[in-house]
Amino acid sequence: MMADRARTTASAARYGFTDPRAEGQLRAAGWWDDAGPVAPATDVLAALSRTADPDLALRGLDRIREADDVEWTRLEERLRAHRTFRGRLLGVLGTSSALADFLAANPDRWHALTGDKCTDSACYREVLRSALLRDDGSVLTGLEAEQALKIAYRGQLLGIAAADLGHLVEAGLEHPRYAEVAAQLTELAEAALAAGLVVAEAEIGKPAEGTLAVIAMGKCGGRELNYVSDVDVIFAGDGDLGVATRLASTMMRVVGKACFEVDAALRPEGKAGALVRTVESHHGYYQKWAKTWEFQALLKARPVAGDAELGRQYAEMVAPLVWSAADRDNFVGEVQQMRRRVEGHVPSEHAERELKLGRGGLRDVEFAVQLLQLVHGRVDADLRSPSTMDALAALGEGGYVGRQDAAELGASYEFLRMLEHRLQLRRLRRTHLFPAASDTDELRILARASGIKPAGGKSPGDALLAEFRRQGQSIRRLHEKIFYRPLLQSVANVPTEALRLTTKQAASRLAALGYTAPDGALQHIKALTAGVSRRAAIQQALLPVLLDLLADTPDPDGGLLSYRKVSEALEDTPWYLRVLRDEGTVVENLALLLGTSRLVPDLLVRAPEVLRLLGDPARLLGRTPAEVATSLRATVRRQPGVNAAVAAARSLRRHELLRVACADLLGLLDVPAVCEALSSVWVAVLQGALAAAFRQRQAELGKTPARIAVIGMGRLGGAELGYGSDADVLFVCEPSEGVSDADAVKFASSVAESVRKMLGAPSPDPALVVDADLRPEGRSGPLVRTLESYRAYYARWGEVWEAQALLRARFVAGDDELGERFIALIDPIRYPENGLDATQAREIRRIKARVETERMPRGADPTRHTKLGRGGLADVEWTVQLLQLQHAHEVPGLRTTSTLDALAVLPAAGLAEESEAESLREAWLLATRVRNAGMLVRGKAVDEVPGSGRDLTAVASVLGHPATDDPGGFLDTYRRITRRAHTVVEHLFYEA
Repeated sequence: MMADRARTTASAARYGFTDPRAEGQLRAAGWWDDAGPVAPATDVLAALSRTADPDLALRGLDRIREADDVEWTRLEERLRAHRTFRGRLLGVLGTSSALADFLAANPDRWHALTGDKCTDSACYREVLRSALLRDDGSVLTGLEAEQALKIAYRGQLLGIAAADLGHLVEAGLEHPRYAEVAAQLTELAEAALAAGLVVAEAEIGKPAEGTLAVIAMGKCGGRELNYVSDVDVIFAGDGDLGVATRLASTMMRVVGKACFEVDAALRPEGKAGALVRTVESHHGYYQKWAKTWEFQALLKARPVAGDAELGRQYAEMVAPLVWSAADRDNFVGEVQQMRRRVEGHVPSEHAERELKLGRGGLRDVEFAVQLLQLVHGRVDADLRSPSTMDALAALGEGGYVGRQDAAELGASYEFLRMLEHRLQLRRLRRTHLFPAASDTDELRILARASGIKPAGGKSPGDALLAEFRRQGQSIRRLHEKIFYRPLLQSVANVPTEALRLTTKQAASRLAALGYTAPDGALQHIKALTAGVSRRAAIQQALLPVLLDLLADTPDPDGGLLSYRKVSEALEDTPWYLRVLRDEGTVVENLALLLGTSRLVPDLLVRAPEVLRLLGDPARLLGRTPAEVATSLRATVRRQPGVNAAVAAARSLRRHELLRVACADLLGLLDVPAVCEALSSVWVAVLQGALAAAFRQRQAELGKTPARIAVIGMGRLGGAELGYGSDADVLFVCEPSEGVSDADAVKFASSVAESVRKMLGAPSPDPALVVDADLRPEGRSGPLVRTLESYRAYYARWGEVWEAQALLRARFVAGDDELGERFIALIDPIRYPENGLDATQAREIRRIKARVETERMPRGADPTRHTKLGRGGLADVEWTVQLLQLQHAHEVPGLRTTSTLDALAVLPAAGLAEESEAESLREAWLLATRVRNAGMLVRGKAVDEVPGSGRDLTAVASVLGHPATDDPGGFLDTYRRITRRAHTVVEHLFYEA
């Protein structure tokens, strides 16, 4: 006997039963005998095994059987014969003990699950109303009404749950989506409110002098109710408010006891305020006293019961207030603070399990969606839906949120709402707490109720836990990306009328913002926002912010034109507008760059990848110049031919030039860092181009007649290049063994000419001019000389100005050993053993005076010329170089190609006062930065500080002078600093 019992118990366990009472319950139902399952019942047993909790489902059936033998006989027959009914009934019984209790207490209610459709939302109101009628047509009141309404409501809830769960038990049954289930639950709740109002009218006598409208809020207003939710409402009344208040309070009592709690705490002044107010009273409160969160709540306000006309009046009154709420001061910040406050109320021990309020929970989605709605919905009526899912879809369709982000957020939201439904169905209690990781039984049941299957060796419970955590992390990531997007605050700061970009008021506002050609600006706006494309929608959202940001730049009109050109050039770049929409810092920085610089937009359309760096200073600053140079050389070296190598070098140089320009304009790099970065990339380009040309010529000849080295001169040698600087160089070669000097020079000259030609070819980018005019004999001399030829020339013919030019010579490309020997060769020339004699010093001074006289442009203002003007670059550099020629033989610190490094040595060497060296340093840095700023602002090299106009304003703003201030003050500062430096030059260069 014991053996037989063990056999049958084991067999029952194969169907998922763990309760020791299961076999007896199966026998009582006639589905089990001593041999195991009875053949006619195998489909029922298989279906039971697929329920969330087979023991719970079987226990529910057993209770129905015990409650009514007649009903059980009919139910059991249908259960075996009809799989749709079987799936619906067992889906409910295996998930919800509360609905099993309901069926045990009302055994005949199972008939509601037998139709083709389990629910019919259109008849909810009629079903509930009918349940309240006596045979004579009068309406039940008091406890009778509450009991009748409770049974009718629970019966309809049973139908919704059965349709929701049936597919989990019997494959192929209709599977309603979350939104459909939530809509049905909402419609049932609305029917319950209407039924409660019918009872209230019956209890107090239907009055003619007082009317009431019930306004749904929260999830009911959004048509997204749970199985167990408080239903938030606001009451609007007319006529006798005392009567309307009695109607409202009675309805709340009836529905609260029969169906769900009705919560009116969202009304003006909360629980301390009047339960019912007139529409006018509501309007007065919202205009004068309402807080930001109240308008957020009103987004979902929707009349659902009572006087339809009064409800319509309330909705029409509220809408303009809701869709102008984002105009309030600090609106975005207050909504964000409210979310943090809600999150802070979650007990720490529940923080990771809280479906609704915790991090990565439902409120993260809802707050993010509502904030976007309230900010952008001011002008886009498509966003004005009370439904979270519908609003999220509209935000994605309209381009306010990325399509992928919207889809991912929507899927995660549906998943959590589905879990919330399953948790609440269990006992029909309001809960949002996910089971603890240690509660394996609850996790298993919830997983099965949610359709989660074993995966990757994980049990259903473990798979559910992993998916819950993954979805929560996804929600939190997207919440933080969207909810705390800096652009939101910027959009909210733009007045609602200004968001309507093509109105006459917009033209007036553009003029007020400082656009000198508002009609032209409107044409740019129309071109960018034309049509109904997603691109146009995103531009519609971006442009109001961008227009405000550009207004604070030196050239708003030029900036908007540049933005249009960049947008049109990059319209097929899929991430372009997405980056601008999702990263507010990028928009802010881009506006500053476009409204200040003409060089940046020209480079940006050919190096758009730099745009993605604008939101992160660390990425924009990037790698060190040495790392950039190493990467550039490696990329160029991998190219298959010389043309491809030079094209790669140009592309990488363009990227670096734009990156450095952006970092410079945004104040992230100082002058020495800019010069070092530009010089380093120029050197790397030279190195790559020289190596490619050398390899090509070597392959053509099949031999290597000579080694080649490139010596940087001038600003390249001093690592002091600006944006528009040429590369001054000398080419030196040395014959290979057995090769004549003539053949070596011929080979090296062909390589050098190839480098100059390829790099100097016309291009939209700033020129890459390789200038060898500082070579011996200048342009009339050979382009390349051997090392011995340089030695002979400098020994016999070298002049003092050539020694001065060599002060900035350094090896930059080609053969390292040859370059080092060239530097060793020239060191005695540029650092003469006994310095300069008086005649040589006079010659230096004479040449400087001649250069200033002959090269200063006609009509140029010497107080504004950055290179040759008083206290400008030439003044400082010639002074430093004269002191180097005179004293570098005895002061090792002066043996440097860097102007700033040499200046730093002068005070300690006793060659200048600390204040004098600082004056020269300040003037050199200022003149260099102004020169660079001129190139950035105008897009071409300039040597003179603009005297007035927008170029002066732009240059001044690049140097930190506010664009809104008088730029004349900046010009005065420039003249004062350079004048002081010129006084030092007069002393050190001409008198010392």
